[in-house]
Amino acid sequence: MSSDSGQAIDTLFQEERRYPPSAAFSAAANAKPDIYDEAFESFWEREAHERVTWFEPFTSLYEWNPPYAKWYLGGKLNVAYNCVDRHVEAGRGDRVAYYWEGEPVGDRRAITYAELQDEVVRCANALKALGVGKGTAVGIYMGMVPEAPIAMLACARLGAPHTVVFGGFSADSLADRLNDMGCEVLITQDEAYRRGNPVPLKTTADEALAAAPSVRKTLVLRRTGNPVPMTDGRDHWWHELATDGSPCAPEPMDSEDLLYLLYTSGTTAKPKGIVHTTGGYLVGVATTHNYIFDLKPENDVYWCAADVGWVTGHSYIVYGPLCNGATSVMYEGTPDFPDKDRWWEIIERYGVTILYTAPTAIRAHMKWGPQYAAKHDLSTLRLLGSVGEPINPEAWVWYHEHIGGERCPIVDTWWQTETGMVLISPLPGITTTKPGSATRPFPGVDAAVYSEEGNEVGPGGGGYLVLRKPWPAMLRGVYGDDQRFRDTYWSKYPNTYFAGDGARIDHDGDFWLLGRVDDVMNVSGHRISTIEVESALVDHRDVAEAAVAARADALTGQAIVAFVTLKGGVEGSVEKLEELRNHVAEKIGPIAKPANIVFTPELPKTRSGKIMRRLLRDVAENRPLGDTTTLADPSVVAELQDRGAAETHDD
Repeated sequence: MSSDSGQAIDTLFQEERRYPPSAAFSAAANAKPDIYDEAFESFWEREAHERVTWFEPFTSLYEWNPPYAKWYLGGKLNVAYNCVDRHVEAGRGDRVAYYWEGEPVGDRRAITYAELQDEVVRCANALKALGVGKGTAVGIYMGMVPEAPIAMLACARLGAPHTVVFGGFSADSLADRLNDMGCEVLITQDEAYRRGNPVPLKTTADEALAAAPSVRKTLVLRRTGNPVPMTDGRDHWWHELATDGSPCAPEPMDSEDLLYLLYTSGTTAKPKGIVHTTGGYLVGVATTHNYIFDLKPENDVYWCAADVGWVTGHSYIVYGPLCNGATSVMYEGTPDFPDKDRWWEIIERYGVTILYTAPTAIRAHMKWGPQYAAKHDLSTLRLLGSVGEPINPEAWVWYHEHIGGERCPIVDTWWQTETGMVLISPLPGITTTKPGSATRPFPGVDAAVYSEEGNEVGPGGGGYLVLRKPWPAMLRGVYGDDQRFRDTYWSKYPNTYFAGDGARIDHDGDFWLLGRVDDVMNVSGHRISTIEVESALVDHRDVAEAAVAARADALTGQAIVAFVTLKGGVEGSVEKLEELRNHVAEKIGPIAKPANIVFTPELPKTRSGKIMRRLLRDVAENRPLGDTTTLADPSVVAELQDRGAAETHDD
């Protein structure tokens, strides 16, 4: 493994604390120790029969023609039927599917499975009226409102593949995704709320649609009620069109039919459309959700505090929990509005039993202090989860003590947009947990750590995380780009999935994730390509060149550091710094704003003109420089170090 990967979590190597499960938790846990002994094929076949209702049974478990897999061949099913209708048919229509908490205090809804079914049917009929049918690509650009999962499920009901675009993305980012998928319809809303202020989703969508000619119709939810422009013939209000509650039969879908695309940044500027299909994905997310969160659908109130726009929201707010008949909490706003105890107030109000969130959020609460949680009764919590990036041990312990009351197991989960489902995680009731370790692969998952040369490293060794067997929810490719799929994930080792993360295995056989080994930055759990940010900076009229690296950040995991050369040898200024940061936010989204900008007359390059990002990471982290012998002008880095110390900006 390269020496400049995973350096921010060295403390993991000294972590000795252990947290065995309680006897009481183990006795009632969904997972029993023998789950790890079950054969790969029998495990995934049994789970498919237990978790999912099939219209037609599958005839073959899986087919593996590297790098492409197919699962549950011959099976027919419908995701919306599995997530909604069958629960109503089984007499569970009165069970709450979602407790929804709007950001404005007092804005609340409780939606039962029967009500969810009615809303999904009405939305599906509205989409049919707009010409949506099996195979019609639909974009969804919404905030954290119940209508977001309703829209996803309505698409699934019709067999219309969707792509959900995070509501914080810019018009350019939205247009790129709509164009790549060839979306014909966009579902959006007038505005969203963020810290009491309206977020102009419809206005941003209009700007995107000017550059996305394939979109011919929009369905617009009224959320804030503020006036927004509506284009006659193209734009339709949800509340006016989604009124037909007449039956809308779920479309039987082949197990390998496309369910959704979700775009993730890569190492080039063009986002990758990750392909997820129907049967294997649903089995994977329902199975992992059942065992990892120890779900008891009759009693638990489960809260995944992610956004629906990310894969965590797809798998563990919508499809996994609903397939399992769970009662979930959805929250529209931020953790600190109107005050820093909002989350704990929500947990107390709904009696939340399971909380799944990101280390970024945990560190923010640590920064604010435990007094906010202490004001509320969190005694209903029985399980905590972590997702999005490796969690540092001190945040893990703080979470355990101040939120879990030292009684709740913590499941530290590793997975990716590409994997669709959690692949490495403790199983509560079985696993002795270690702060900072995701422990071991989920049953039916074959993960390993390889050296650069492709040899499996033993206990105590570090290297590259790989997956040696297919798994049901795995990506089925990069949309429209077979070569990119092969190059990105399958070219490093033969017939082996390369995750792009560093990892080590301790002497107990437990996995410790060490972060990304490429140039994808992980900011608040969001993977952002250096190239995308560089492209946005260079798009500015005054920028000649830009390079981006990441530095460790106590709150967000990593923070973006940009090195910028202005045209005409112009020196930077505080005003220009803010202008460039805002420009990146407009081009990509606020999450991609550089925390630091260093203005420099020259970037460190090899003699062939390649920017040496490894050295930029050294500068960003204020580390001793690595090998500079291949630099065209070694003095450039020394000047950069001086400038980096002087010209920084942090939010």
